[in-house]
Amino acid sequence: MTSDTSRPEAVREAGLAAVPAALADLGALVRIPSIAFPGFDRAEVERSAAAVKGLLDGLEIFERVEVKTAVIPETGAEGMPAVLASRPARNGRPTILLYAHHDVQPVGDEDLWESPPFEPTLRDGRLYGRGAADDKAGIMAHVGALRAIREALGADFDLGVNIFFEGEEEAGSASFAQFLGDNADALRADVIVVADSGNWDATTPALTVSLRGNVRFTLDIETLEHASHSGMFGGAVPDAMLATIRLLNSLWDEDGAVAVPGLIERDAETPDYSEATLRDEAGLPEGVSPIGRDSILSRIWNKPSVTVTGIDAPTVRNASNTLSPKTSVVISCRIAPGQDAREAYEALETHLRANAPFGARLTFRDVDFGNPFLVDTTGWAVEQARAALTTGYGVDPVDIGVGGSIPFIADLVREFEGAQILVTGVEDPHARAHSPNESLHVETFRNALVSEALLLESLDATVR
Repeated sequence: MTSDTSRPEAVREAGLAAVPAALADLGALVRIPSIAFPGFDRAEVERSAAAVKGLLDGLEIFERVEVKTAVIPETGAEGMPAVLASRPARNGRPTILLYAHHDVQPVGDEDLWESPPFEPTLRDGRLYGRGAADDKAGIMAHVGALRAIREALGADFDLGVNIFFEGEEEAGSASFAQFLGDNADALRADVIVVADSGNWDATTPALTVSLRGNVRFTLDIETLEHASHSGMFGGAVPDAMLATIRLLNSLWDEDGAVAVPGLIERDAETPDYSEATLRDEAGLPEGVSPIGRDSILSRIWNKPSVTVTGIDAPTVRNASNTLSPKTSVVISCRIAPGQDAREAYEALETHLRANAPFGARLTFRDVDFGNPFLVDTTGWAVEQARAALTTGYGVDPVDIGVGGSIPFIADLVREFEGAQILVTGVEDPHARAHSPNESLHVETFRNALVSEALLLESLDATVR
């Protein structure tokens, strides 16, 4: 044990020393293709959960460490394996819940990867691989911070620590709410750290204080009872592709801003962010213009967006002189903080039905909702987190919004009313999460790990 005056410095040094082992363990996790989507091997997600459990067992600080599942209420099927661990607080200290997820996105087109997606590869200060950033790095930031606390303070510290490392976040967290209900007593906490977001840049930390919500659904557009010859009937009969193009075009105005009545915008200040930065971080080439109006970050953080993320239609290879009877598209709408996801879906469905051209028949299916979230930044834990980030990075943190969604945070708030939510992360704007060549900036990871260790030390010294 160290003296009170030297505790933070001892934890900081232990955090720095923990980084190499954490990166090595991260590499081992990246090698496991833990994709929770239907059609992929569930055994790999189970193998990933077992590996994560082994890391937590090795800490020797928890009363219990388990791999558990919950039933998906809508289907009765078993959800993907999550890892749960807990140790109670003592002597009036708070309890912290650490969240991350060990499942990953599919790799997409492997030809677009510069190195194999499940072979961790270090180059130019970045660790490449699927899950290297999102979110196995979040797991290892938690584990590395706990290793630092154990090394600096011993295993007998007073802070309560609960762990929830999910196994299906990328696939929609279908059993998340049920899992929380089943394990509420083991997960209950005063402070919750969700390590699944990003930072302002590679050297400037951030606390995420707003998240857009999400509505996702599949839309079928039908105009014919069967395919017909495009030469014989083209010009008189509307094919499904024509109807689809006309219908989808109604979702945006001439500037590319969303044009769906009933989708709201949030009025909030945003930091300066240039078009040059947008082009650099998003890969937007010269000559292709941004879309929308007002400040760039207001478009990303505080306004809705609509994206067609998938389409089933005849492929170029299989093209024939045929009028297509049906197409299917997947529509993903990010909704502004302050709007209910079901309300947003109703606005989208109403708009699409009202704008269906030529009497096209529309079918909506596979609808998924995720509510947006606004963080209460007035809590005591928020100030301690900001102080830890300042010390860990050597730079004051920035409060940011995120255009993406973490729908389960609304479940956490509902289940653990009164808990303070801290949304942090290890990603920088060039991490390319969900995309080919996903990577982790190693220096950002180091600073994130040290910052979290400092936050844990601060909470261990806090009597509530």
